[in-house]
Amino acid sequence: MTAAGFEQPLEAICARAPVIPVLVVEEVAVARPLAEALVRGGLTALEVTLRTPAALEAIAEMALVAGAAVGAGTLLSPADVRAAKAAGAVFGVSPGATPALLEAAEAEGIPLLPGAATASEAMALMERGYRLLKFFPAEPAGGAAALAALGGPLPQLGFCPTGGIGPGNAAAYLRLPNVRCVGGSWVAPRAMVAAGDWDGIARLAAEAAALPRGGAG
Repeated sequence: MTAAGFEQPLEAICARAPVIPVLVVEEVAVARPLAEALVRGGLTALEVTLRTPAALEAIAEMALVAGAAVGAGTLLSPADVRAAKAAGAVFGVSPGATPALLEAAEAEGIPLLPGAATASEAMALMERGYRLLKFFPAEPAGGAAALAALGGPLPQLGFCPTGGIGPGNAAAYLRLPNVRCVGGSWVAPRAMVAAGDWDGIARLAAEAAALPRGGAG
């Protein structure tokens, strides 16, 4: 699949809800109830980062939850791409982009949100056919103001900003016309996951799912 073929499935993923939870899963046992809680709250596109030994098994478990579209984050290598797809991930997310990573995603046919933090990085990805990118690290890279500025010369691109985003600043990003959704970990706090507070996580998810986009509200 070419990069251009990724646009429609990625737009559909981002359209599911204004927030994609960015999840670091330490124990496989929590994967399914965590996904069920998030989906119950209205967040149905889930990103499991490949930062723990449990991540791939967690993806496989979450992929069994009705209504969930589970992706793999922190894809850094072609091996990561292949492992994520084998585990059941239906999309991938990366903090940056290398030729080898992009080639692997295209060869495996797994829609990829490649990371970009500068105009040059965004232009290089656009030249290759990518139209939907991850803006990372969002807050350290200049926040909503920087992303708004990129929208002037690069109106063709849409973004999912991630990095330092929470309930206090998510709305500022979601108001931007070039933002499709945001990524954030605040909807699944580590302490609530450890306590098995699935109702509490579902409430946080519902609040996030209600955030307006594109200047609405």
